[in-house]
Amino acid sequence: MFDRDFFSGKKVLITGHTGFKGTWMCELLVDAGAEVTGYALKPPTKPSLFELCHMSERMRSIEGDVRDLEHLKRVFEETQPEIVIHMAAQPLVRESYQNPVYTYDVNVMGTVNVMECVRFSKSVKSFLNVTTDKVYLNKEREQGYREEEELNGYDPYSNSKSCSELVTSSYKNSFFGESDVAISTVRAGNVIGGGDFATDRIVPDCLRAAEKRQNIIVRNPRSVRPYQHVLEPVVAYLMIAQKQYEDKSFSGSYNVGPDESDCRTTEEVVTMFCEKWNTSASDEIRWEDKYDGGPHEANFLKLDCSKLKETFGWKPRWNVEIAMDKIVEWSLCYLRGENVSTCMKAQIEDFLSSR
Repeated sequence: MFDRDFFSGKKVLITGHTGFKGTWMCELLVDAGAEVTGYALKPPTKPSLFELCHMSERMRSIEGDVRDLEHLKRVFEETQPEIVIHMAAQPLVRESYQNPVYTYDVNVMGTVNVMECVRFSKSVKSFLNVTTDKVYLNKEREQGYREEEELNGYDPYSNSKSCSELVTSSYKNSFFGESDVAISTVRAGNVIGGGDFATDRIVPDCLRAAEKRQNIIVRNPRSVRPYQHVLEPVVAYLMIAQKQYEDKSFSGSYNVGPDESDCRTTEEVVTMFCEKWNTSASDEIRWEDKYDGGPHEANFLKLDCSKLKETFGWKPRWNVEIAMDKIVEWSLCYLRGENVSTCMKAQIEDFLSSR
C-alpha cells in the first residue's frame, strides 16, 4: 500500500503528469511531501484535471516532449530523480488508427529516450514503465492473461505499448544487468474515475452527456473490460516503485486489475452510471446503442493479477459499484463549481483507509 513516510522527501520524476492518471498520482505524492517533477506536454484535454487542481502551482511542472531527448536529458541532470515513473503516451485506440506514426513515435521512441536518460543517470534507483492490459496477444478467451504470455497488441496503440514493453526489457537486459537500478513494467486494465475528460472513453462520454442532459451514445455495448477506479493502479504503481527501490529483486512485470467480478460489459457500466447519476442528481438520463462497426477493438479482455497479489499481498479495494459512486460524487462536485482537489483528497483518504 502507499507509504507516505517512504515518499516524503523522495525525488520523483513523472512523465505524462498532466494527464488524468498523472494528476491523481501527483496529488498523492505532493500530499506525502515528495519532491515531484513532472515532464509532459500541456494537459491533453479542455477542461483538464491538472488545471482544475492548480497542480502546476504545487509541484515543479516542466513542459516537454518525450521525443526530445536532449531536453529530457537536461531535466534528469537538473532534478536528479531517485524514482522515475513513465506514463507519457498517446493513449487512445481510435486516435492510433488516425495517427499511427505519431502513436509509435511517442510510445516507442519516447520510451527509448526515457530509458536512455535512466541509463546514464547516477541518481535513479527505481524505474516504472506504465503500459496497458492491451499489450497481450488477445485471443478473446475467458481466462485472464498472465505476465509471461505473448505481447502483440492488435491496433497501433496496443502494439506500440507492446513495443514499449520490449524496449524496456531490452534495455534492462543490455545495460542494467549489474546495475542497482530496479526496472519494472506495469499493465493496468481500464481505469475510471473523476476528472477524466478524454474522448472515446465511456465514463467521460457519460459525464458529457449528463452535463448536456442528452442520451449517452454507446458504440460497443457488449465489449467486456476490467474496470477499476484510478486509485487502484496509481497506488499499486507507487507500491511497486517503493518495493523495488528497497529490494531490486521485486523488479519485473506486473498486471494491475480488478477481480473477475468487475470485468463488466460496457452496457453494464453505462447502465450503472445512469442509475447512480439519476438518483444523485435527480435527473433522468439514458443510453443508446449506436454500434458503428468502427475500427477493430478487443471485445473481451481480462488480466490475471495473481502475481501482484502473491508477491505483495495486494488486493483491489473498491469494486466497480463503489468506483461509480465516487465518479458521480466527483462529477457533481465539478459541475456545481466546488473544489475538486478537496474532493480528490477526501476520496484518497477514503481509499487508503478502506480494507
